[in-house]
Amino acid sequence: MKLYYATGMCSLSPHIVAIEAGIALELERVDIRKIPRVTETGADYAQVNPNLYVPALALDDGTILLEGTAIVQYLADLAPASGLAPPPGSLARVQLQSWLGFIATELHKVFSPWLFHPEYGTQAQDVARSRLAARLDYVERQLAAGGPYLLGERYSIADAYLYTILSWSAHTKVDLSAFPHVRRLIERVGERPAVQQALREEEEEGRY
Repeated sequence: MKLYYATGMCSLSPHIVAIEAGIALELERVDIRKIPRVTETGADYAQVNPNLYVPALALDDGTILLEGTAIVQYLADLAPASGLAPPPGSLARVQLQSWLGFIATELHKVFSPWLFHPEYGTQAQDVARSRLAARLDYVERQLAAGGPYLLGERYSIADAYLYTILSWSAHTKVDLSAFPHVRRLIERVGERPAVQQALREEEEEGRY
């Protein structure tokens, strides 16, 4: 399988999950700074993902999977013994999917594009940061009541996704000081060997 990724983007979460699950992936970096978008091998990325963003996962039979929340679930289900996702059909799986949906719609899509494009203006960015603070307050309360992870004692793909999105906080001037449980979760996830390996691999790939 091949993961199409860009350094510092949300494609980090499936990369982390694959390492956690013991799944070998070929990596192919995408230059998302230019249109048309090409990969490091010179391929037209529009032929892989017409939406032009990462991640995309190419399976060995040529099937292309899109959308990070679907990809991380697919990878976790390939290695059920990893415990990265509860079994399909269980209540815990629905709770996991609820968190993935929340992170995608209430956090990810507020960070990006609003806080990555200064041309939208400071007013729009201030509104985005205010909305993020309200949503992070919800995450904080949930972790305080039932942490240390989003599914309680169980580390999951949702934590890897949350870590990835909140890693943008410093760059986008999103203040996490009011959310100690969130900060501890991010620190705990960031210390995991799989996370460190994924970051190291993407940094090394990005040098070429």
